[in-house]
Amino acid sequence: MNFISIIMGSKSDYEIMKNCADTLEEFSVKYELIISSAHRSPERTKTYIKEAEEKGAKVFIAAAGMAAHLAGALAAGTTKPVIGVPMKGGAMDGMDAMLSTVQMPAGMPVATVALGKAGAVNAAYLAMQILAITDKELAVKLKEDRIVKEKKVVNDSREIEIIL
Repeated sequence: MNFISIIMGSKSDYEIMKNCADTLEEFSVKYELIISSAHRSPERTKTYIKEAEEKGAKVFIAAAGMAAHLAGALAAGTTKPVIGVPMKGGAMDGMDAMLSTVQMPAGMPVATVALGKAGAVNAAYLAMQILAITDKELAVKLKEDRIVKEKKVVNDSREIEIIL
């Protein structure tokens, strides 16, 4: 079974990361969702990565705030794609999370998306695009979604546009 794994560093991340899970559900993509901290529960995190891979996890999405760097810990423990979602909060309002997620050493890639809800949704889309490389049905669904989004922009414009 192929699925996407969503790991959050703390329960406070769930409100935002629920948007990631909801997006996957819209496309009927299977996922697991857990809380595990790179620093407060490192053995749980390490064990989960191994078990998730054995069950069929193809992409990992990691959400953490401050400089908690969960995504980096995941990247160190797997060769599967890792997508980091920096969370807002703390003294730097997410800038530390953004920097700790995006600044990875060569050979340990983490794809980093935006802070907050947009990042959570984009992490789901990026993970699905990775799966769609070999899942033709999902690829079709993603293309259809793009067409719907394009039509919405055109229709929204028609409601207000003024063209000379």
